[in-house]
Amino acid sequence: MKADTFFLLSDAALRSVIDRVQPGDFDKPVPASWSSVENPTVLDILKSHAYDEAWVPGVLAGKSIADGDELRDKDLLGDDPIAAYDALNDVATAAVQGGVDFGSTFRFQYGDYPADEGLSHLAMYRATQAWMIAKHLGIPFHLSPELIDGLNEWVVPHADEWRSFGVFPPAIEPPADADDETRLLCAIGFWVP
Repeated sequence: MKADTFFLLSDAALRSVIDRVQPGDFDKPVPASWSSVENPTVLDILKSHAYDEAWVPGVLAGKSIADGDELRDKDLLGDDPIAAYDALNDVATAAVQGGVDFGSTFRFQYGDYPADEGLSHLAMYRATQAWMIAKHLGIPFHLSPELIDGLNEWVVPHADEWRSFGVFPPAIEPPADADDETRLLCAIGFWVP
């Protein structure tokens, strides 16, 4: 699977979850490990994803936070957080659909990566957050077969490396009757019986 396809599938999955977050959920606490904010809430996570979406066009253009971060202190969600997130998601989606220079370098805070690998990092974050947010809020959600294929191709082979950085918890032995989604979630340590 091409990295841009993987990104678009993951980004759409995250949006499908975020679009079902209710305003009454905004103040609900989330695990501290999800954010650097003290006592994070669902709204803090939405702010983080809005920020991440807003950066996609810049990342595609070779910019990094080191060049200046005009988005950090900006209110990206306003009075209608879901609609504002969707608008930023539309722009990020269009930027990726407009074409990715796979010879370029993505410059993240944690290092520089070839474009395909950088897109896979962005996709991994979105796909796992979609699942985690849905599970946390009780939103019905399953990873699509195509997204499972992308995660198995782009993420699972590197799961131990990501685990060493603290991104993933320890792997879990899947049950004997595990389906593809369960096996994937076990490989990255997220499955909950």
